[in-house]
Amino acid sequence: MAKSTATLSAISFEYASVKHASHCPLGIYVQPSAGSLLVWDGVFFVHKGYYGGAVLKFRLSFPSDYPQRPPQVHFVTDVFHPLVSQRDGLFSITPRLGKWKPNEHHVFDVLFWIKSAFKKHALDQLKDKDCLNQEAFRYRESTASFAALATQSALLSQSDHALYDQDYPSMTGKRHQSFAFHETSPDVLKELREQLGLQEWGKNSEGAEKAEGERS
Repeated sequence: MAKSTATLSAISFEYASVKHASHCPLGIYVQPSAGSLLVWDGVFFVHKGYYGGAVLKFRLSFPSDYPQRPPQVHFVTDVFHPLVSQRDGLFSITPRLGKWKPNEHHVFDVLFWIKSAFKKHALDQLKDKDCLNQEAFRYRESTASFAALATQSALLSQSDHALYDQDYPSMTGKRHQSFAFHETSPDVLKELREQLGLQEWGKNSEGAEKAEGERS
């Protein structure tokens, strides 16, 4: 089905909405891809918790009849999480939104769920039937084991290859072009931080800080 004017108008409205601070969670950035308004690229800087310091790229794909059906979320960055399929990076929005309700549910609901899903409280509430990665769901029963694997995911997402190499393998098999990171010297990063009035984060968030300061 070809995309309609109504669909494009609805998606344009959604993008205008998430540009307001209250409609986009802290640490999450999104923008339409260069090729299509129906595809948005995003990046999530995780500041705390099991995944603290992770820099996770994702993609929002809107159906041609949006808002009748929900957008799909695929993580481009490899991440070990109960709601993220290891096959293609698909992320489940069902635990928070259930059945999609057009004109009641919006993109900001999806974005806030993405952020919440990486917090301990949400992880503890997940049900087996909603999880796309059953192995990660089982590991969740052992806090120490799950924490170690989540931390490993966070560390890998901070690696130079994951941050700077545009040809680095992704879960979706597609290159993530809208958000490109470039290596920055400590002196330049310090100057940028001072210009923005930012303080240094805790040690567990150094990778996220480095990439967020270098976002272009």
